[in-house]
Amino acid sequence: MLFAWLNHRRACQTKQEERRQRIASLPPIFHAPLTPDDRELLKKSVETLVGEVKSGDVHPQDILLAYGKQALKAHEKTNCLTEVMISEAVGWAEKCNKHGPLAGMVVSLKDTVGVKGWDSCIGYSAWVHKPTQKDSALVRLLRDAGAVPFAKTNIPITLLSFESASDVFGPCLNPHQPTHSPGGSTGGEAALLAYGGSRIGIGTDVAGSVRVPAHYSGIYTIKASVGRFLKTGSSTSMPGQEGVAPVYSPMTRTMEDLEYFWKSIMSMEPWKYDPTVLPIPWRGDLASSVANKKLRWGVMWDDGVVRPSPACKRALKIVVNALKRHGHEVIDVDPPSPYTALALGSRLILADGGATATAPMQSFESNDPGMVQAMRVLRLPSFIRKLYVFYIRYILRDEVYAGIIEGFRAKDVTEFWQLVAAKEKYKLDWWEWWNGTRNGLEGAEKKLDFLLTVPNALPAVPLGGMKHGFAACGYSFLFNVLDYSAGVLPITQVASCLDVLSPFKPRNAIEKAAYRNYSADDMHGLPVGVQVVGQRLEEEKVMEGMKIIQRLLKDDGLGLHADRTYEAQGSD
Repeated sequence: MLFAWLNHRRACQTKQEERRQRIASLPPIFHAPLTPDDRELLKKSVETLVGEVKSGDVHPQDILLAYGKQALKAHEKTNCLTEVMISEAVGWAEKCNKHGPLAGMVVSLKDTVGVKGWDSCIGYSAWVHKPTQKDSALVRLLRDAGAVPFAKTNIPITLLSFESASDVFGPCLNPHQPTHSPGGSTGGEAALLAYGGSRIGIGTDVAGSVRVPAHYSGIYTIKASVGRFLKTGSSTSMPGQEGVAPVYSPMTRTMEDLEYFWKSIMSMEPWKYDPTVLPIPWRGDLASSVANKKLRWGVMWDDGVVRPSPACKRALKIVVNALKRHGHEVIDVDPPSPYTALALGSRLILADGGATATAPMQSFESNDPGMVQAMRVLRLPSFIRKLYVFYIRYILRDEVYAGIIEGFRAKDVTEFWQLVAAKEKYKLDWWEWWNGTRNGLEGAEKKLDFLLTVPNALPAVPLGGMKHGFAACGYSFLFNVLDYSAGVLPITQVASCLDVLSPFKPRNAIEKAAYRNYSADDMHGLPVGVQVVGQRLEEEKVMEGMKIIQRLLKDDGLGLHADRTYEAQGSD
């Protein structure tokens, strides 16, 4: 036991020292204050920078220098970086394809993304110093497109949390409020982007892992449907987990950059790099089908498990009111039970009882606070679990929590297949509801163009908050179970004077625990986003829906539109 503990401590210490040395050994110019030229580069959109590289007006090394400086400042404030690839990226920038759709543009990557010669340890100390043997499909495409990978970013061990911390890398902090989380599992990426240390990055999402960080940190993303974005050749905490399949998806500082990046990736025909990608080019006609039209928007105000906090509800109201003012049809909807998705999804994603995600963990290795709670239930003897569920269901009269806990156990193959079949039936129910054809009744006039809801019931939780909020993921997890395209954009900020929580009686243990994290005073100034949802493989359409909302809010003088670069606004 002592030997295992010493191995774990040694791995964590050597990895952190390696990171410190890589930063310290960078040329002095990377540690110098931002220059006026650096600040100008940081303000420019991806499309503008790429155009200037192609014309020869800007050198890729200059882009790397500006973002390298800013990334180091972001890391100092938030602990957002894992692998610091800046030194090697200098050579990559010199040799990059200066004619590609991402010519000279630096790209940051979630720690899971496979880059040849670099670790993807995901916070497991046992995986430290086991570098990837070849570039993932995504990195090969990025290089061919002219992009320059320059940093990898912090994550939670196991990847199953809306926080991002491990013994190997330490906790990642929200750049808006260092006492709070930037989100997870793509939290380091969100923190880096929000601070301005990168402009475009890549994350993964299996229950909200790009959308919740976007919401917590005030950036933009669209979660892809399965098969739309590259994933082969990267690391994961649960290889083979396809009950609720994870997806890679882009994250950016601005809407403009998000659209340009998506189009750039699709222009490279990603299905030629990764056999899991469907051969679907970027479809402008799908976006134009909803552009400049009055649309039908459904609003899901409550998932029936955790009601939205005052701050998140206010953000949703801002969007709803703007759409109504501009002549769109906005209706409150009552879709097939979102709770069913939470129950099914949690059973599927933890069908092995959490064994795969925790298998690489060494003795004494810290787990995420939320996963600690989940694993305690998952490891209960069957008889004890049944007694616990009986107590919750019949003594506490909490059917919602009882139904979740009842499924927290390992399943055999037969039961797993039954769960997959139940998921497919649930997806059909939603498809018929969305398209107005439930019970065989045609009703095209009732078909929704988009669904609006909150990305999470709360804004960014305080560090360690997943101990109480680990099960409160229904608003994002729902659309992984359905495999719908879903985007998040920032709308407003928490205001202590507007978002005070009025006393209420929690409906279940999940809601009660989640609201232990809510304080309008402590969360004052944190970003709050809204989620825009389309059906499966409708990324282009969701992009257009997000653009419509942002344009209307801008016309009305509302919302968060400034392309802020925190350090660039201050003094060095």
